Formats: sequence, structure tokens, C-alpha cells
Amino acid sequence: VIDFYDDLDTVLPLPAASFDLIINRHSAFNALDLERVLKPGGVFLTQQVDGRNLSDLSACFDAVQPYTAFTLEFALGLLRKTNLVIELAQEWTGKLRFKEVATLVYYLKAIPWTVPDFSVTKYRNHLEKLLQRLEADGELIFTERRMLIKAKKADSLVNDQVRSNLE
Repeated sequence: VIDFYDDLDTVLPLPAASFDLIINRHSAFNALDLERVLKPGGVFLTQQVDGRNLSDLSACFDAVQPYTAFTLEFALGLLRKTNLVIELAQEWTGKLRFKEVATLVYYLKAIPWTVPDFSVTKYRNHLEKLLQRLEADGELIFTERRMLIKAKKADSLVNDQVRSNLE
């Protein structure tokens, strides 16, 4: 496990072809550098939060999610700039349910990018509207979005050429 600040341009402080498997969860990645540090036949597996995650919740507070461009297609576009073979690319959508406004408040304080400047005082009117909705519907439901990608580095360029000639 390596802990470091990451973004789309970060170069890992690792030698080339040093890993059989790289697992990434909810963190930016430099696709070209991943290709560099994977061994031939190595796998990159990532689970990411779609940038539109909980945008319906953010909208309840007149807030906008800051990373809406980060979608499965965007992430795949990063990987398509490499020679990695995308073996799996899936989107998932689920529901996040709240039965109490107090739990929602706790959540918004713990996950500050959903409503970046959240405070009970500032958003009291929004919370009161959500309380009315909760009382009418019995729960507050919002949409979560995730993505899963598995990409593999070719065993060798020769194997890739043989495979493409056979197809």
C-alpha cells in the first residue's frame, strides 16, 4: 500500500513493470503511469464514484457537484490513451435512503463535497423542506452512482500482434 497525493498527472514513485495488480478505489489515476508500472499481463482494477453521484441530493440545497465530468466514458477515455486492454467497464446506480433528517445532516458534514458549504444554519430552510418531504414519503431517497473498470496490460507486444493477426 502506497499513500500519496494523487491526480491525473501524478507519477508513481515506483520502477517500471513492478506490479501484477494495482487496485484503486475512489482516487484519481494517471493511466499512462499505471501502464508503466504494471508488469506484462498485469491488471488495473478500479472502483470510482461517478461525478454525478448524489447530484439530486446536492440539488436539494441548490448546490452543484464539482466533478460531474468524471463519468465512465471519461475514465475510459483516460485508459484508451494507453495500450491497456479494457476487460470490464460497468456503471452501477443505487439508492441512498435517509429515515431521519439528523442522519442526513451528519452525512452532509462527513461528505462535504456533496454540499460544499453545508451548515444547518445556512441551509435551515432547505432542511425544513426535506423534513416535510420525509414526513410525507417516509424516507428521503437519492441516487448513488459508481463505476468499475478492469484493464489489463498485454502479456507482450508479440502476443498482441499474434492475437490481432488471428482475428
